[in-house]
Amino acid sequence: MTKSNQVIPVAKGDGIGPDIMDACLYILKEAGARIEPKFVEIGKKVYLAGYTAGITEETWDILREYKVFYKAPITTPQGDGFKSLNVTIRKTLGLYANVRPAVSYHPFVPVNYPGMDVVVIRENEEDVYAGIEHQQTPEVVQCLKLVSRPGCERIVRYAFEYARAYGRRKITCMTKDNIMKLTDGLFHRVFDEIAPEYPEIENEHWIVDIGTAKLADTPTSFDVIVVPNLYGDIISDMLGQIAGSVGLAPAANIGDDYAMFEAIHGSAPRHAEEGIANPSGLLLAGVMMLISIDQADVAERIHNAWLKTIEDRVWTYDLVRRAKATGEAKYTEVSTQEFAKAVVVRLGQMPEHLKSVKYSGKPIRIRRPQLTNVRDAKMQLDGVDVFIGNGKLSPDELGRKLEQLAEPKFRLIMITNRGQKVYPDGYPETFCTDHWRCRFQVPEGAPRPTHADLRWLLENIEQNNLEWIKLENLYLMNGRRAYTLGQGQ
Repeated sequence: MTKSNQVIPVAKGDGIGPDIMDACLYILKEAGARIEPKFVEIGKKVYLAGYTAGITEETWDILREYKVFYKAPITTPQGDGFKSLNVTIRKTLGLYANVRPAVSYHPFVPVNYPGMDVVVIRENEEDVYAGIEHQQTPEVVQCLKLVSRPGCERIVRYAFEYARAYGRRKITCMTKDNIMKLTDGLFHRVFDEIAPEYPEIENEHWIVDIGTAKLADTPTSFDVIVVPNLYGDIISDMLGQIAGSVGLAPAANIGDDYAMFEAIHGSAPRHAEEGIANPSGLLLAGVMMLISIDQADVAERIHNAWLKTIEDRVWTYDLVRRAKATGEAKYTEVSTQEFAKAVVVRLGQMPEHLKSVKYSGKPIRIRRPQLTNVRDAKMQLDGVDVFIGNGKLSPDELGRKLEQLAEPKFRLIMITNRGQKVYPDGYPETFCTDHWRCRFQVPEGAPRPTHADLRWLLENIEQNNLEWIKLENLYLMNGRRAYTLGQGQ
């Protein structure tokens, strides 16, 4: 190892992982990458050794020491006792930005959208990926969607800084805030607050369902897309397939102090050791990694050689399969390692038809996001939603019982079932489960409720032989309602 080499923790992963990582490391070495791989074991073997997150403390220490991680796909064993390693690494190391480019290489990779060049910047730590789920009644399970203002600000500011650094012209935000008015509403609101700070960048917002339809139909209308976690996961995989193959798609997971680079596809265990997998996604992730560690010269050589290889129609089985489906007959089908050798042979060459890349010169720097402090906001208790499990009482029977036991400190405002108001004035056609959300507030003119009042209410519920599952306090934040109304309320 020379003095200038940077130690990079490398995980070969599971399934096709070892094949494609070996191919990528060979290309990086032959291209002159100034790195020293330090191999770590993660994934299936570690899971089966009793580590439910798929990673050991020793590996955590290595990742924290060297800060940049190059990772092949891993396999998470089936069963609810295992946690997603990707999610664990992203959240533990604060990798809040998932950057996923999707580029068309038409006509050499046959696609329907020549000219597509979209970057999805996905929030990486929050949303339903918090993984907080509960069985609340025999009929109903719950998944919590957690969204924070700091999380929204970090990803939105990162997206605008990325667009500015890379000369991108437009950012599209996608949410479902017509339904999820607080969580997705916060994401949209933060986007609208930050966008004016970047007047040179066009901004727009789409509701995610029609926005995704538009993206699938006309991806060339988009440039940079910033989205909450779940939507970003779905959209980026869709774009990877539209671009020709998910095997071509890289991802960079970026935080303030750490970074992880990987392909977006899985470990494809059915193809393990067959030697036919496409290493391109992982290789292009390696290109992104080299740029991040100030080796843009090597990144440029590799990327242009890869473009020339694609242009010369030297393809692995996934691209060949797509070519056959479109009637393309001029190609050379190669194995994983043969593809790597083809890229190495073309190091120093430039594509003749596809657009070449240029990374050399001034390093690209993205400023660390500045966050707004809202922790001093005034939160006032305004009531409580008590969730009750009961499969025997009708909405009217439950409502009348709760009205009696809540007095005199509280009044029952409504009962909802799966979000739809069923009491008072419900409709018999509404299908109900055994899971009831019961909203209580103090009578008009009464003092604000206290935690002692809530305990009094719960004790009354218990004494009337009702099972309360959980409660959600209702708050006013700086005097404004900080909870949603029930459907039909």
